[in-house]
Amino acid sequence: MRTSALTPTSRTLMWCLHLLIIGLLALAATRAVIDSRPNAGWIVALAAGCGLAYAVGPLLPRVRVSKTAAAWWLAVVGLVWLALLALSPDGVWVAFPLYFLQLHLLPRRAGLVAVLVTAAAAISGFAAHQHSFSPAVAIGPALGAAVAVAVVRGYQALYRESEERRRLIDDLTATRADLATAQHNAGMLAERERLAREIHDTLAQGLSSIHLLLSAAERALPDRPEVAGPQVAQARQTAGDNLAEARRFVAALTPPALERNSLAGALERLCTATSAQLRLTARWSSSGEPVPLSTEQEVALLRIAQSALANTVQHAEATTVDVALDYLGDRVAVRIADNGVGFDPIRRIAPSDTGGFGIAAMRARMEELGGSLHVGSSPQRGTTLVAELPLAVPAKTEAPA
Repeated sequence: MRTSALTPTSRTLMWCLHLLIIGLLALAATRAVIDSRPNAGWIVALAAGCGLAYAVGPLLPRVRVSKTAAAWWLAVVGLVWLALLALSPDGVWVAFPLYFLQLHLLPRRAGLVAVLVTAAAAISGFAAHQHSFSPAVAIGPALGAAVAVAVVRGYQALYRESEERRRLIDDLTATRADLATAQHNAGMLAERERLAREIHDTLAQGLSSIHLLLSAAERALPDRPEVAGPQVAQARQTAGDNLAEARRFVAALTPPALERNSLAGALERLCTATSAQLRLTARWSSSGEPVPLSTEQEVALLRIAQSALANTVQHAEATTVDVALDYLGDRVAVRIADNGVGFDPIRRIAPSDTGGFGIAAMRARMEELGGSLHVGSSPQRGTTLVAELPLAVPAKTEAPA
């Protein structure tokens, strides 16, 4: 029998079948001896031979894996059983476990044919021993065959359903693993994008300012040390601010500019530092009734202002820039407008290694928080950038009439 993938239930049924066949053969041999039948010796020998032929099957590896070998083994067992049936009417009971073997080991159609042939042989042999044929003679073997077919087909259906369920569970497990991998990769990409925005809006802008300040100081030395000295001091201060940004950036904390100040104070300080360090007048203003903002909103608006001022310094060739924080009731907006050379919005620069990442990063920040980013510009007419975030407006309560 094929036992390569036996479950505990299958193993139990297999041993029950073994015991049933051995028990029925022993019963036929014992009754022949007790009843002192004329061919008792031959009956005992054939019962022992049938049991021996049956016992060989489970010991042969080829019978367990090959349907052809199993068919030959069943043919040998069947021939010995037919000889036993010809001598003893008790051999008819061995047909019942043979039904299960044939249905289990042979292909579907071949198994049914073998069961029909075995049932016909059992009925014919039993009728010959009774010297007459009646419906009662055929009922036992036929009913046993029907029960065997129903039990084996039902078990096979349950087994197929169990295998299908096992495959579905395996597929679900694999799908969950793939989903976890996809979520992990998506998280990595999102974190990488966040890191890129943070580095662009903080460290990269600070390093650019340091580069501009040191370049101006280099041009002033050695003829004008009184001009180079303040520029070097400002570069050192910018480097210190960048170092603080880097430390808090690694620790995922609030930006230093927002630790001791509100968003308005941080923006005002940014304008003051920009005017002091660079040849650019940054003017600060605020309007509307201030409302509390979440940390994510304050960080996003501050980073956008920093990135927009850096773009103004590097590309706009502007002399003045206006930074405004406007509370507009249901939304808050940061507006940065310069008088620089402007650009054509249709030919917007795509993100690349050489620059142009700022607008894309700012728009991504706004979209993550449900806001919007608007950029208006034209050649020689300056640039205006407006970043808006929605605010939660408390529901109004009506006074009783």
